[in-house]
Order: sequence, then structure tokens, then C-alpha cells
Amino acid sequence: MYAIIRSGGKQFRAEPGKTIKIPSLAAEVGETVTFDDVLVAQTDDGISVGAPTVQGATVTGEVVEHGKGKKVIVFKWKRRKNYRRKQGHRQKYTAVRIDEISAG
Repeated sequence: MYAIIRSGGKQFRAEPGKTIKIPSLAAEVGETVTFDDVLVAQTDDGISVGAPTVQGATVTGEVVEHGKGKKVIVFKWKRRKNYRRKQGHRQKYTAVRIDEISAG
């Protein structure tokens, strides 16, 4: 049983019991979050593909933690011009443990 959900403009594969890292949500640790934007849902009955989303399908999970991802270095330069700029970036994320997938 799995579902493909959309959160923060990205798509994630959600399975019960698994933890996924999604772009930062405004929810406290321990809160329950529900994702209504389900693109594909696979259950015992079969696969439901949405156009664009599966009607009535939801994915429920619990917020486990908030954090920052690995550092990405952004380095710009122009040869022979003495131009160098170095900048780092760490994307914030929310870890969500998937509890239930309801295909509607």
C-alpha cells in the first residue's frame, strides 16, 4: 500500500510506517497532518490514478521533527575577472511519519 502525494511543489511516495522529509510545514512536533493532494493511491483493491488528484483520498501522518538538510554550496565565478562569490544554503524540512492511507 502506497500513495504519491504532492507537498511544497514536490512529489513524495508515502507508505504506512515510513518517515518522509518534506519542505517545511507550519505544524508543531506531535501534531497530525493530512495531505489531500494525492496523485496516485495503491491499495488492496488496485491502483487509483487521479486526474489530477484522486477524489476523496487522504494521507495522514504525524510530525516527527523539524530540521535543516545538508549544505549546498553555490559558487559563482568569472575567469580572469577576479570575480568569486561563495554562498551556502541549507533547506529546511519537516519529517513526517505516515500513519494511514485512505483511498476514499
